[in-house]
Formats: sequence, C-alpha cells, structure tokens
Amino acid sequence: MRIAAAVLFLGALALPAPTAAQTEEDAVRAVVDGLFDAMRAGDSLAVRALFHPQARLITAGMREGVPTLRAEDSVDGFVEAVGTPHDEVWDERIDDVKIRVDGPLASAWLDYGFFLGETFSHCGVDAFLLFRAPEGWQIVSIADTRRREGCEKWID
Repeated sequence: MRIAAAVLFLGALALPAPTAAQTEEDAVRAVVDGLFDAMRAGDSLAVRALFHPQARLITAGMREGVPTLRAEDSVDGFVEAVGTPHDEVWDERIDDVKIRVDGPLASAWLDYGFFLGETFSHCGVDAFLLFRAPEGWQIVSIADTRRREGCEKWID
C-alpha cells in the first residue's frame, strides 16, 4: 500500500503544474466571454459590471479609403444600447482568441463575426485591454475594426 501511494505521489510530481499565467488567462477569458454572453442576454447590468469606471471604446475603420478612428470616453451609450430591447439577439461570435497577461495588465485579441439573430452583419477584430483591480479583471478598453469584406469564415 505504501509503495502504491509513493508511486502515485512521485507520478503527480512529474505532471506539469498549472502556472499563474494559465489561471490569469482563464480569468481574462471569462471576462471576455461574459461580455458576449451578457450582450446576447441584453443584460446591461452584467455588461456594466465587466467594465472599469474609466473604460472607453474605440473603433478603427476606413471611410472612402481614409483611415478613421472614433473614440468614446464612456461605455454608457454601449451599456444602454445592450439593455434596450431588440427585435434580434446581438450575437458576437468569437474565434482565435489570444490572451497575454503581465501582472495587473492583460490583453485579448480576437476575431469576431457579429450577427443580428441569425443574420450576419459584419466582422472584424476586437482588442481588449484589461486591468486586474482588487475585485478582479475589468475591461479598460475595447478597440475594434468593422468590415463586411473578408468575412467568409463567418458566413460559410
């Protein structure tokens, strides 16, 4: 019996230990997933809880061949829009999520396809910046691109 316990103990030591970065990456991913779940549910309180009070939203795009940038110094309009009843569910589907963490700062870069119900609207990239506050990870900013071309993986 002691030999079996010793073998199990030594075997457990050989397994790779989970790292703090893996745990933090999972926590960051949960915030990202939580935002899109709250959007689908139209839950403005859940959306608001994920953002730092000083968070901002940024959209980069092209208009008539010229790069454009729109920044909002508050997420209030977004939170209100999410909570306003819609005819169709706001469904932002994500793929190829890349998360990086360094201490209290994290980023998440991901592809997305946005659907109104089952109808494709647009695609792009979301770039999240998050801060680990005492109460947990909070979104500090989201920058996104929006396009209708090059979205084949979302509409095939």
